[in-house]
Amino acid sequence: MKTALSLTIFTIISIALVSYTKNITQQQISENIRANTLEKIHEIISPTQHDNDILQSKKEKSVFLHDITQTITIYRATKNNQLVGLIIKHTYPKGYSGNILLLTGVDTKQKILGVRVIEHQETPGLGDRIETIKSNWIKSFNGLSLKNPKIWKVKKDGGSFDAFTGATITPRAIVNANYELLIKISNNELK
Repeated sequence: MKTALSLTIFTIISIALVSYTKNITQQQISENIRANTLEKIHEIISPTQHDNDILQSKKEKSVFLHDITQTITIYRATKNNQLVGLIIKHTYPKGYSGNILLLTGVDTKQKILGVRVIEHQETPGLGDRIETIKSNWIKSFNGLSLKNPKIWKVKKDGGSFDAFTGATITPRAIVNANYELLIKISNNELK
């Protein structure tokens, strides 16, 4: 009886401590995610190019994109109340090791302002070269549109984009993700 009571008290205290810790860390995790998202957005569109609170100027939309129905987040960058560009957070499910969470910025002429990877599980040393701290490859999308280049594929598939030695699937995924997103934008499906 005494052991059962001790075990019950220990369990209640443990649950209370875990709940308390979760509540404290959850807020910090949310703040870190928000700060990381804003940092990545500002790598795509500089704070001098817009004057709005871009994280507050967003909407979520359920769309069929990249062969799945997903909720994307569309951030609107404006200057003097004029649209400068959209930054779209979307998931491409066909990376080598699963989902790749991307931010793609597009200006009002449907040219890519920039692409950044927020999350991925690609192979370290191979597929992780999609990160700007590992390589500048992801910056090769800056200024591109549906018409430039004409063939949105990696060179191995007859296209214009370099792949990584030993890791063609990851670059192919990023190319396809941005090409499909530009098509949706050109068809006015992401307003």
